[in-house]
Amino acid sequence: MSGPQIITLGCRLNIAESEAIREMAGGQDDLIVVNSCAVTAEAVRQTRQAIRRARRDRPDARIMVTGCAAQTEPETFAAMAEVDAVIGNREKMTPSPYSSSQRKLGSQEIGHSVGPEIPAFAGMTNEEGAAQKVQVSDIMAVRETAPHMASAFAEHARAFLEVQNGCDHRCTFCIIPYGRGNSRSVPAGAVIDKAKKLVDAGYREIVLTGVDVTSYGPDLPGAPSLGLLIERILKGVPGLSRLRLSSLDSVEIDERLFDLLAHEPRMMPHLHLSLQAGDDMILKRMKRRHSRAEAIRIVERLKAARPDISIGADIIAGFPTEDEAMFENSLRLVEQCAIVHGHIFPYSPRTGTPAARMPQVDRATIKARAARLRSACEAQREGWLRSLIGSTQSVLVERNGLSGHAENFAPVRFATPQTPSSIIHAKITGLENGALIAQEAQR
Repeated sequence: MSGPQIITLGCRLNIAESEAIREMAGGQDDLIVVNSCAVTAEAVRQTRQAIRRARRDRPDARIMVTGCAAQTEPETFAAMAEVDAVIGNREKMTPSPYSSSQRKLGSQEIGHSVGPEIPAFAGMTNEEGAAQKVQVSDIMAVRETAPHMASAFAEHARAFLEVQNGCDHRCTFCIIPYGRGNSRSVPAGAVIDKAKKLVDAGYREIVLTGVDVTSYGPDLPGAPSLGLLIERILKGVPGLSRLRLSSLDSVEIDERLFDLLAHEPRMMPHLHLSLQAGDDMILKRMKRRHSRAEAIRIVERLKAARPDISIGADIIAGFPTEDEAMFENSLRLVEQCAIVHGHIFPYSPRTGTPAARMPQVDRATIKARAARLRSACEAQREGWLRSLIGSTQSVLVERNGLSGHAENFAPVRFATPQTPSSIIHAKITGLENGALIAQEAQR
């Protein structure tokens, strides 16, 4: 194995940051970095599971844990015998934790990186040596964006480029602002420079990532919007073939951004919306800023302007106080918004969040509702994919040369190997195991 092993859980922003970590850590073959997620209790459980598996597989390696779960629950990971170091979200984007000479990390003050209702880790003085594992500072005090943005993506034909981090909103179910801090934006010049380098390195598609991407800009001089940033990228990087966005808050799609999504050919016809629920009372209790009708209306407008656009969405099943009628509203939203890229999250309480104190839905009901939502999304997806049979799709070929994604993010598999990282026009002839089959392809 050459270089550090990076295990990434969670969002596209974590994927981008993992590549920056890979670059900063250099050629350290004995290092494993687990970049964790805290969005649900299940994500934290999977992080612990990944750590234990990594230790079993490589008993002599050093294991560092970072990411949102490490930021919000440093004590959880410091207490694990398998873990050598716990690194906060601020610290992970600096080179110092990955120094090959730093075999054991010294103790550092643990900042109040979580909300006022969540007790911050205070050093674990009752556990011998645990404090020496931890470098986690106060993420809420961070005002700058990370100085490192990824420049290589070993496993993807597309690059993930961070333009924003943190979140100023406080949805009642969400722990992520306490793992990422307040919203802060990367200046457009730095984004364009990095995008140029990625294109020069051979990347044909870039995905703009962040925690709350549509909140881009208010903290920068002149308060530029996300739409203005995109216009500058497209103008400043003419060699970029495809630009895609990570998850968006539908209420923050202004007319400038809408026009780009609807009419700009280099903007991919694929949108992932942070909808979370389809019932107005649940949306209010979540402290979301859109209504059910507003979510449906933005999708209808986009599909009217660009019929080939595909819609993805995050939806939570079993939010506290959700009754069957409220759930049915979310279920119907899948069809009304034609959600073909569904991310379904069974609700799990996160300590210190307001929703954790609300009347809870029982776990069996949550599990059943999540299954029904997934089934509804799968039915929408199956029908959508079948509708593409017989069409010709522009496909970015993945590094393996055997698969790729169309502009609408439909997965495609090729009957014969194609040139990795190329964009080809593929004739879609069938559907197998959830992927479109391309029997013929040409440049």
